Amino acid sequence: MSAVTPGTGERSELMGRAETLIKALPWLQRFHGRTVVIKYGGHAMTQEALRHSFAEDVVFLRYAGLRPVIVHGGGPQIDSALARNGIDSTFTAGLRVTTPEAMDVVRMVLTGQVQRDVVGLVNRHGPFAVGMSGEDANLFTAERKHAVVDGEPVDIGQVGEIVEVQVGAVRALLDDGRIPVVSSVARGDDGEVYNVNADTAAAALAVALDAAKLVVLTDVEGLYADWPDSDDVIGSLTTDELAALLPGLSAGMAPKMEACLTAVRGGVPRAHVLDGRVPHSLLLEIFTDEGIGTMVLPSPLGASVLEETA
Repeated sequence: MSAVTPGTGERSELMGRAETLIKALPWLQRFHGRTVVIKYGGHAMTQEALRHSFAEDVVFLRYAGLRPVIVHGGGPQIDSALARNGIDSTFTAGLRVTTPEAMDVVRMVLTGQVQRDVVGLVNRHGPFAVGMSGEDANLFTAERKHAVVDGEPVDIGQVGEIVEVQVGAVRALLDDGRIPVVSSVARGDDGEVYNVNADTAAAALAVALDAAKLVVLTDVEGLYADWPDSDDVIGSLTTDELAALLPGLSAGMAPKMEACLTAVRGGVPRAHVLDGRVPHSLLLEIFTDEGIGTMVLPSPLGASVLEETA
């Protein structure tokens, strides 16, 4: 029996798929063999369909010749676990106050639950993902970080700021064709274990790996131009423009945009904040001309991006 020839409508759909693949060719060429660090968290991590979509996107990047690295948070899961254990969860200047009791829960949830879930989802598509903590092979070394409230430092417990990154183990995994999945827990030279903001950890790792991109998945469309008075998203801005905006950003968005600023000023060519609630947002950003979300670029010597597009 001969195969059935596709009808006109089906042919049009197939042609559309082919055109999409061809349009991705320049980006495939540009990023082949390059490292992309992805910060994964928020609702994209808790909704079942989006979790599977994210895993598919990461495996697609791997098959397309990129070297993806995942750095994950786990805020919603940590909140639930702290509540189950009767431990209060409070935030100061956007950072979780982390007592020794809370740190035990944070460490357990990030490395024992969330990381294993991400690794398992990716490995449904092949033996790619390998989980590691920032403690492993001294990947992240941290020092105690204080929140700043009204210009004064405030002790918030076992919250760390990364002071050193040793990427040998991550590079070895990438060279072996693996996808590292990193939880944002770090150890200090004092032997203390620290909770590190995952956005900050992703930025530090992107710089240390000479990544081509840092992509931060979040729960909003990007950086709003005039929130809450407008829902217009800033498509792109320079590091200087972002630095000027940082003091006025919300406690939730500030760490993400500060991570982008740190990464680009540290040599990463592009950093992006994307809406992780959009299926395949990762692929839309990397492989299309239009992209989505907000992109942070190095500041040019002359006019700013906003001036040039005005």
